[in-house]
Amino acid sequence: MNQTEIFNIFTKKTLGLTFVLSAAAFAFGQEKVGISGTIVNKNNQPVPYASVTFSNKQNKLFSDAALTDEKGQYKLDLTPGNYDITVEAIDYKKNVINKQITAAGNIGALAIEPEKSATNLKTQDIQGVTITVQAKPYKVELDKRTYDPSQDIVSKGGNLQDVLSNVPSVSVETDGTVSMRGSSNVKFLINGKPSALLGIDDGANALQSIPADQIDRIEVITNPSSKFEASGTAGILNIILKKSKKTGFNGSVVGTLGYLPQTNLNTNLSWRKGKFNWFLNGGGGYRESKNTNRNNSFFNSGTTQQIDNESITKSKNDNYNASAGVTYDINDKTSINASGTVRTFDNQSNGNVTYYDYFSNNTTGFRQRLNTANGNNLAFQGDFGLDHKFDDKGQNLSLSASLQRNRSNNDTDISDTNNGIFQLQDLVAQKTLNKSFIGKADYELPIGENSKIEAGYRIDVNRNNYNNMVMESTATHPLFSYLEDYSYNAVYKEMFNAFYLQFKSKIGKLGYQLGLRDEISKVDIDYLNLAGGAQKTTKNYNNLFPSVFLSYEIAKDNQFLVNYSRRIDRPRSFFMIPNPSYNDNQNIFDGNIDLNPSYVDSYEFGYSISKKNFTINPTLYYRHSSDDVKMLVFKTVDTNDITTFHTKPINLGNDDRYGLDLNFNWDATKWLKFMGNVDLFGYKTTGTYFDSKTMDKPMSFDGSGFSTRARLTSTFKVDKTFNFQLQGFYRGAQKTQSQDRKDMYAISFGASKTIWNGNGTIGFNIQDIFNTRAMRSTTYGTDFTRDSYMQWQPRQFALSLTYRFKQGEKVEQPKKKKDINANDNGGDDQGGPM
Repeated sequence: MNQTEIFNIFTKKTLGLTFVLSAAAFAFGQEKVGISGTIVNKNNQPVPYASVTFSNKQNKLFSDAALTDEKGQYKLDLTPGNYDITVEAIDYKKNVINKQITAAGNIGALAIEPEKSATNLKTQDIQGVTITVQAKPYKVELDKRTYDPSQDIVSKGGNLQDVLSNVPSVSVETDGTVSMRGSSNVKFLINGKPSALLGIDDGANALQSIPADQIDRIEVITNPSSKFEASGTAGILNIILKKSKKTGFNGSVVGTLGYLPQTNLNTNLSWRKGKFNWFLNGGGGYRESKNTNRNNSFFNSGTTQQIDNESITKSKNDNYNASAGVTYDINDKTSINASGTVRTFDNQSNGNVTYYDYFSNNTTGFRQRLNTANGNNLAFQGDFGLDHKFDDKGQNLSLSASLQRNRSNNDTDISDTNNGIFQLQDLVAQKTLNKSFIGKADYELPIGENSKIEAGYRIDVNRNNYNNMVMESTATHPLFSYLEDYSYNAVYKEMFNAFYLQFKSKIGKLGYQLGLRDEISKVDIDYLNLAGGAQKTTKNYNNLFPSVFLSYEIAKDNQFLVNYSRRIDRPRSFFMIPNPSYNDNQNIFDGNIDLNPSYVDSYEFGYSISKKNFTINPTLYYRHSSDDVKMLVFKTVDTNDITTFHTKPINLGNDDRYGLDLNFNWDATKWLKFMGNVDLFGYKTTGTYFDSKTMDKPMSFDGSGFSTRARLTSTFKVDKTFNFQLQGFYRGAQKTQSQDRKDMYAISFGASKTIWNGNGTIGFNIQDIFNTRAMRSTTYGTDFTRDSYMQWQPRQFALSLTYRFKQGEKVEQPKKKKDINANDNGGDDQGGPM
């Protein structure tokens, strides 16, 4: 199938979707009235999360449904007529009554009776039990999409990286890199703020150190408003950690065993009474992993015709974490909060790297590198906040401060042989230290019933210290001496001052939000290696980032969304240090101190409809990136005829991405549910690079094409206490002038059984059943071709046991002011159009 045929198919599908949406808009665009009511039990107590379905007896298109909130209340808009009202809730009998809807208003309380055979499972007090949760796992909001991992059986007992692998619109590559809609420039936040918990460079190891059981929800923000920091051109992933809102004392303990060998034990405790609320989360675990890389390189010139390289690294990881926090309500309008977190991550790894060389004179060579590495990471974070509510109309002020420190030490011992004869030994000591301060102030001022002004200020101060020392002993010089070009000290400092102003309002069914953010940035880099190579640079930026959000509400939970924002991709500090690491003298990553930010203009047009049994959210998107960061791969040959590959980030050309991102939930039956995501996207990248020092002819990065990402999760409910889940993932091939990346797929399985009258859960899962989750690609250089294979983690099994205990039964009603940390959404709770 050629590109023209694919484009025609894509156009037809898009037009078909447009006709479907137009028909839905006509059906739901009839004159409607606002209806509200309450669902209660026989004791006249509210029943939360009950489903209420209004079936129009004359025209099914006018039917609608809603879920009750924590107070048992619901609201929806209906066309006047005669309706059968069906009320359903776990452990209650289904109740059907008939009412004539003639005008707007409250239709009163509808009562339901408990089932005689009810198991009396403690549904609303249990976190993480898929079978009893009424809420949908994926919720579409005006400004973001929220994913609830409690219903994700496949990642039960895993970590943040496992959870992200199941989040719609998010992909985790085989090397642990996280991307959204095909772009890896994702900004991570924890409780709304950058966090020391994720390390300096948000690496895969950091993602693996946060247990899945401590994650409350994940907010996927593909096109953030001006209230958010402008970094992250692909979007923002906001990880919200658990903080219970139940009164009294509550808690849970989760233990996990698995293979490749892994053990985890985590606990979540909370206590809420009167004006005080505290929480304590902690745990630890052990995990083994295996990483496989293979490269087959073919050369068009020189004395070497082919090099076959294989690298297998086996790692053992220990991680421990603890967090505690308290909030105190001074009065009904003011609260203060404080929390602290500590995390450690220890790693031991052994790597075996082999090289088979094939020369033009028909001789061969065999080289081998053995790597032994030990690493330790220690992170601290302290958060403080104050929330003040001026009145009951929504005028609020939120102040917060965060102090963070992350220290990482890594030591590596490398030995190299050639045809069994000792060649060299390298000792590498890498030390990094990151210190950060984040201060924020956010103010909200309502104007009338439908309008609001939001304004705020934020300061980020970061300092990264890098110390890298490499000592080498060779057959000809057995005494250890420093590799002076790769032994260095570097200091990376950055400071951002940001101001934002947003206005949002609503005119009839049209909601709009206009925002502008000003970010003043300063970056200082001071680098000095032992060879005397000194590099210094200071970069200053002052950029404006506008955002526009529009929404048109056809009916309740049925709307069109249009938005635009401008964002920035700031290079990671690691990318700008000239020689950041040295672990393999055959494959070297070179930093680029002259690397500049790239800028992205992002556009989205979406539609969202949510009913009792389904939610559909298609979004058309387009992103244009200028001064795009591309990875240049080139080779050098030394005096001993040893070929070394270098990878270097550069600013070059543009990158355009466009596509259709479709997310959906569908409760097909009472025992079968589907959640899916399909991303059909096209891409076009431009740019040609030439450096006479490293290549003999220009290298083109031009390329375009069309690809697909898809994920489908099927959940089967066997009975009230037993569920199992199948999940499939597919990523289509991609091609540019310099690289072809093959397609990839994986299938995973999970099962969950509730025991001990709802107080316990046993979970089992298999990640990547057929062991197919591996990346295959071909890279084209000016005088070489390289075929690559990478598998970050092979097939895994895990068995988990959860036990929940509690004394508090009452679920406290949510308050207007924010919860602990004053930043459940980071104080950056993006306000979409009202």
